[in-house]
Amino acid sequence: MQDYLKFYINGEWVAPITANVFDVINPATEEAFTQISMGAKADVDRAVAAAKAAFPIYSKWTVAQRIALLEKIIDLYAIKREEVAMAISQEMGAPITLARDSQAAVGTSHFKSALKALKNFQFEKEEDGIILRYEPIGVCGLITPWNWPMNQVAVKVAPALAAGCTIVLKPSEIAPLDAMILAEVLHEAGVPAGVFNLVNGNGPDVGEAMSAHPDIHMMSFTGSTRGGIAVAKASANTVKRVSQELGGKSANIILRDTDIAQAVADGVEYCMDNSGQSCNAPTRMLVPNESMDIAIEAARGAAEKLIVGDPTDEKTDLGPVVSKVQFDKIQTLIQKGIDEGATLVSGGVGRPAHLSKGYYVQVTVFANANNNMTIAREEIFGPVITLIGYDTEEDAIEIANDTDYGLAGYVSSGNMDHARAVAEKIRAGQVAINYRSGNGDTPFGGYKQSGNGREKGVWGLHDYLEIKAITGFKP
Repeated sequence: MQDYLKFYINGEWVAPITANVFDVINPATEEAFTQISMGAKADVDRAVAAAKAAFPIYSKWTVAQRIALLEKIIDLYAIKREEVAMAISQEMGAPITLARDSQAAVGTSHFKSALKALKNFQFEKEEDGIILRYEPIGVCGLITPWNWPMNQVAVKVAPALAAGCTIVLKPSEIAPLDAMILAEVLHEAGVPAGVFNLVNGNGPDVGEAMSAHPDIHMMSFTGSTRGGIAVAKASANTVKRVSQELGGKSANIILRDTDIAQAVADGVEYCMDNSGQSCNAPTRMLVPNESMDIAIEAARGAAEKLIVGDPTDEKTDLGPVVSKVQFDKIQTLIQKGIDEGATLVSGGVGRPAHLSKGYYVQVTVFANANNNMTIAREEIFGPVITLIGYDTEEDAIEIANDTDYGLAGYVSSGNMDHARAVAEKIRAGQVAINYRSGNGDTPFGGYKQSGNGREKGVWGLHDYLEIKAITGFKP
């Protein structure tokens, strides 16, 4: 078993100040396949000191220097991409095809997006006799989750480097290896010592120490709403900027002017991607009441076609969920749906019958639910979808917006003008019509308890910049 017991601090792989070994579990086998070290406040202090010392020099790098650095990172990452894919598949259970074609590939996408934003960004301009300057905010603390690990690491690291900031990263301790491979890429690309630092650990020990640290000027967090609240509270005493991408309970409105059976089948497949472990998954499907029977049969057919199994098999559609904790939570919520009276269309509690080991969850469809049920209110974060009926379009919009979250929304329609009119009424950070998502530059983030700030493209670059107004330089 190869271990990853060191942290990357000040351009070197260093041992933790106090040894604290942690097993990284392969959710397909329920067994440890590697080990990392868990850090503590003293390790955070060391990493922050390195980032603070590096900032005065790196923040003065020219745009041309930063462009060249990002281009080098993109080239070297391409060489490591298959290794990243294998690591992601092992650490969080993604099928190898998903890990290779989406999970690892998106790392390239985010660095290219940051590079494009950097090339086109105007860092200084004069307006009405005032100089407006965008300057890097300083030392940035980044905390990332396990569900799309490289996606969330790259979408933060790339714009922070592009902006001229220095970094302390805490990847998820459940899925840390892909971030450690990226650290190797950054080192080889020539990122100066102290500009990028990585400390593994959990939220209470490392995440809180980062959030409360007086020498960290900005925290970017992706994870649960509960975790985001903890980061914001710990950051409050030092009045640092906090950018958050949190939970979701996204509604998918199936309008009457679409092919309802096809839209439902597509929506089920879209929702189940990554075993349902996506914060923007369309987990609440709103269908016209008179078409509920059609929707049920379409959803059942789509769910039963999906292959749940070994992540190393290229025919697998869904691997296991990430951990026993996650598996147990999903089982509890599926049982809650049954107990509260929703119709169980497909799936249910327990593993799929053909699997005796691993944190595998049955692809589960509920129907005839209402928006007050637990399965319609709480983020399940597993392969579970809930069909809710509506009478009028106004009812559907009201149900869609009746949630604490506002990360994403979906509209299925055969009329683009109609779809757009409905999309404009959904209170969410992004709304996809007919499951057509944006590109690498499309702003990503949410309303309400889904967070604040936006990631990707020029929108992500802004999160890592301060604006300064210089006045009086002209008589």
